[in-house]
Amino acid sequence: MNQNIMKTAKTKNVEMGRWLMVFFSVVICHLTLSEAHAASPYDNPDTIVVARDGTGQFRNIADAIEVCRAFMDYHKVIFVKCGIYKEKIIVPSWLQHIEILGEDRDRTIITWDDHANIETDISPLTANHTVQKIGTFRTYTVKIEGNDITFKNITIENNAARLGQAVALHTEGDRLLFVNCRFLGNQDTIYTGVANTRLLFNGCYIEGTTDFIFGPSTAWFEQCQIFCKANSYITAASTPSAVKYGYVFNRCDISCAPDVEKVYLGRPWRDYGYTLFMHCTLPRQIRPEGWHHWQKEREQTARYLEFENTGEGASTTKRAVWSKQLTKKEAKEITMENVFRNNDVWNPVF
Repeated sequence: MNQNIMKTAKTKNVEMGRWLMVFFSVVICHLTLSEAHAASPYDNPDTIVVARDGTGQFRNIADAIEVCRAFMDYHKVIFVKCGIYKEKIIVPSWLQHIEILGEDRDRTIITWDDHANIETDISPLTANHTVQKIGTFRTYTVKIEGNDITFKNITIENNAARLGQAVALHTEGDRLLFVNCRFLGNQDTIYTGVANTRLLFNGCYIEGTTDFIFGPSTAWFEQCQIFCKANSYITAASTPSAVKYGYVFNRCDISCAPDVEKVYLGRPWRDYGYTLFMHCTLPRQIRPEGWHHWQKEREQTARYLEFENTGEGASTTKRAVWSKQLTKKEAKEITMENVFRNNDVWNPVF
């Protein structure tokens, strides 16, 4: 009887010892991971420096983005020194309050060269290979999924040959700010990809050939230079019917390459596309009708507007009858505050 009691007690002691070893192992592991996280040199508002010549903390912008903490509540700057950064970059949805700041707009360049007609094997691990074209929406050089992201003093380029759509900037996040940036490309240079998201382009240079600013987002372009490289269309808005504002170009300067003769201000990619040019300088190459319907029935829904533009292409006497010239009273309502009013108040500082 006593031997059985002793055996039972011994067994319980062994089990208790094992349990305690597991418990302390878990605690030690948790503490170690917590200390490692807390000790991260990048979990702070300090600036990260990126330089191709190795003088920064990173040589690639994507690596600097990768070390930023998820859902930061502080402003973090990634300072990018002059250089050419051949990278295909994604700013993921779990990052916010990040500013990517170039040392010099024209000499700090992010570049890639995908275009829509590149073929790719979508089943490389199977016996039956399936090859298809990558399509427009995978061609981006920079894709921004996160909210409250800023780019300043930097060039984003899609350097693909003119073999199809080739996006330089693809946006999905809300409250995105672009200040003194260049966007270089041909067809589909800037894709503003999600409805009800808000973007501000201030003092930027944007070039392209066909539909080179397109998508459903609400975007304000303030004092930007828009350069048309081909006889085609500047914008292709796809603003949903329930969204009050789409693209607003204010005090922008539109210009064209020497061989360009005929340019439309825009055509609606979908029904209810919204685009407004106000206080802009329009060159002689702007077609007298100004706008194209893309499909005849979209004349009934397209929201294409102008107000007090100047330049040789600003005459409204032959404008498409389904476009509209705003009255002064209507134009007073078109403010950045009203356009960006959503479920919250966004007053971007630039």
